Order: sequence, then C-alpha cells, then structure tokens
Amino acid sequence: MSMSSSFDHYINGTLMTYFNRLLEFFGPQYWWPGDTPFEVIIGAILTQNTTWKNVEKSIAILKQHDLLDPKILRSISQDELAQLIRSCGYYNQKAKKISHFLQFFECHYQSDIERMRQEPLDRLRNQLLTVHGIGPETADSILLYAMSKQVFVIDSYTRRIFSRHNLIDPDADYETLRLFFENNLKKELYLFNEYHALIVCTGKDFCRTKKPLCQQCPLKELLPNKS
Repeated sequence: MSMSSSFDHYINGTLMTYFNRLLEFFGPQYWWPGDTPFEVIIGAILTQNTTWKNVEKSIAILKQHDLLDPKILRSISQDELAQLIRSCGYYNQKAKKISHFLQFFECHYQSDIERMRQEPLDRLRNQLLTVHGIGPETADSILLYAMSKQVFVIDSYTRRIFSRHNLIDPDADYETLRLFFENNLKKELYLFNEYHALIVCTGKDFCRTKKPLCQQCPLKELLPNKS
C-alpha cells in the first residue's frame, strides 16, 4: 500500500469516527428543513449571514402569502419581496439574489425543479456559481438538499471544528476543503446530508467561536492533546 493510499485510509476512518460519534449523540437530523425543494433553495439563499431562526420567520411569511412557488414569487416586485423577508437581515441584497436566481431558474429550466435536477452535477454547479449572490456554500446547499446531488457542503462550522482538531488547514480555500471531504468519504447522499447537518449542530451547541464547550462536546475525546 502506498503512503498516499495509507493516508487516505487513515483520514477516511477518522472522518467516519467523527460522523459516528455525532450521529450517536445527536441522532439523525433529516435536513434540510423545508416542505419542497423550492423552499429549500429559497432558505439556502436567505440563511446567508444569519441564523436559521430568522430564516424560519421569513419563510413563514412567504408561506402565509402563498409565495413559495417560483412563478408566483416572480410576480411580485423586488421591493415587495425585501419587505417580506426583513427578519433574515440584509433583506434588500437577499431579495436581489432571489430575483437573480428566479431569472436563472426560468431561463434555463422553465422554473421546473425536476428538469433542473436532471442536469449533471458539475454542469449545474458551474451554472449556479454564475448567478449573482450564489457562492460555493449556497450552491452546494442547493445541490445537496434540493437537488439530491452528492456534494459536501463546507461552512464556517466545518472549518472551525476540523481545524481545531488539526485535520484541516484553517486557511484552506473552499474547494480544497470540499474535495478533502468528498475524496475521503464514501459518496453517499445520506452520508453527506447527515454529516453536514451534524456539523452544524456541533458548531452551534459546542464548538463556538468564543468560549467553546469542549468538555461537554461529543467530540471531546477526539480533540488533540495540546500539552
């Protein structure tokens, strides 16, 4: 066995150890919360730079106005949309981002989720990254949770947890980290889905930016000894 393949085997086993610990502690998360793929897409855009609690408020308002349909949502002005999603913060920018996505969705896929889902992963990912306001994390969240594509989502929690455990370079770019996880885990939709959801739970509840609760964390036994 080559040195490279030995390292891959070690990392693969380590990443699965982390996954199994978190799954045992938190249980399945059944992410992403949303009644339809389109709702998931809108939620992925709204959740930029805010908490999910704030996004839920905006989603609830859109539902109350029967707007969680791409063609209906396109019928209102960007200013109207901005006022409806005020609770999620940066509402003017996010309304603009949603408008750009809706234009893309209609132009390329006639606002048809199933038609969009048929697009190969790499091609669809490249397309999404050309849409104003959709960066790699948002694109991958849409691909994984709304399109059921096998792509690993990297967020600030992922970077924080695994750099504190000395498994990744905290300064590595997004694509390097995404490929690190994708290349060292089995490419299974369920695994990618649950792993990211469990990372979010860990980051929110324990691995905080300030005053992390390391001694209560389910990963505490895996934290490198700094002595």
